[in-house]
Amino acid sequence: GPRLIDDAGTAVTLAAPATRIVSLVPAVTELLFALGAGSAIVGRTQWCDYPEAAALIPSVGDGMAPNIEAVLGRRPDLVVAYRSTGNALAVARLRELGVAVLEVALDRFEDLERDARLLAQALGRPAVGDSLARAVGADLDAATVTDRAAGPRILILAWSDPPIAIGRGSFQSEILERAGGQNVFGDQARPSFPVSLEAVVDRNPDGILIVGDEDPPMAGRPEWQAVEAVTHRRYIRVRGSMFSRPSPRIGDAVRELARSLASFR
Repeated sequence: GPRLIDDAGTAVTLAAPATRIVSLVPAVTELLFALGAGSAIVGRTQWCDYPEAAALIPSVGDGMAPNIEAVLGRRPDLVVAYRSTGNALAVARLRELGVAVLEVALDRFEDLERDARLLAQALGRPAVGDSLARAVGADLDAATVTDRAAGPRILILAWSDPPIAIGRGSFQSEILERAGGQNVFGDQARPSFPVSLEAVVDRNPDGILIVGDEDPPMAGRPEWQAVEAVTHRRYIRVRGSMFSRPSPRIGDAVRELARSLASFR
């Protein structure tokens, strides 16, 4: 069977190509469908909302610190988990019980390409992984705005209380920059991190990127009025899960945000 190295550097050998996969990562669920292997998924998380056919797969609940019994109940020959300290115990336990587990660190576009190939190898169809990685890469390049030097400086806020900003380690920063914007915290390598209100005031973003329809909770808070983008309600709204995970839809996410940024200017 396939011999694999997952994103934690662990060597995983499968007895045969995987045919019963529990995906504990929404982006992995999307990747498996894009690889033509949706029918091999026998369990998913409650957050796996794309494509629509994912709703027909039994849910095992949460993907972080997952319910081991629920996962085992789906009789998987492979479990794919997000690499995180919060999942370490579950991964160790599943492996002790003889279940093959791949840990994936899906944070950026380059991770998406690598993991498309990893999953295709697990399915025994490596060529499909190569072609998907190439196709998504070409789509992303085609969607990328070429003139990006003078783009608006944007704060990507993952959470507002306490404030958590997105740095260049996240695919959301990559989407923003490819769409023609500049991440005000793009000098920070981490995917996300807490920031002080003072730091936000200091960076003085032209606008704030919000995922979803709601006004951000800090919009009406007196201390946040020190941020001009909040006072003047300069929000760029994006909708849908393609902005909340790196997926084969990343080119569409760039195109949609590029349209929003063009009208924002």
